[in-house]
Amino acid sequence: MFTTVLMIEKPLVPADVDLITTLHDQEPVSFVLLMQPRGDQDRLLRALDDVALGRLGDVPREAGEEEEEASAPLAHRALEHSVRALRDAGSDAVGQVVEGDPLDLLRSVVEETDADEVVVLTAPHLVEEFFHRDWASRARHQVGVPVLKLFAHNE
Repeated sequence: MFTTVLMIEKPLVPADVDLITTLHDQEPVSFVLLMQPRGDQDRLLRALDDVALGRLGDVPREAGEEEEEASAPLAHRALEHSVRALRDAGSDAVGQVVEGDPLDLLRSVVEETDADEVVVLTAPHLVEEFFHRDWASRARHQVGVPVLKLFAHNE
């Protein structure tokens, strides 16, 4: 069985599930999901991305404490939804929410599961990608397996 570590930042939509479950034709794939919610630490980068993509209404506003506290349960629900969607599509799937450095966790999960590849499924992050600071670019130098970057769909 092929093992894929899948890094996501939002719940999978049906188009994402179809895309990632068909990457290897009919070969059975086991997924380990790492849910890395976009947090406060990258608020400036998200604002610059929104401006660069012409989404001025999406430019993040200053979050209150309630919003920060609410992000953890949302991340867990998004992860549960995504794991269930992959299982419903016939794949084995487990997952966890990333706490701390996502690349340290990614490296250890790849080693522990003897993963065959990493797939990073995110929205476009133009500033990070331009400076090669996005997860996929950084992971390519640290995990020792192929890293594929795909753009997530919006519903």
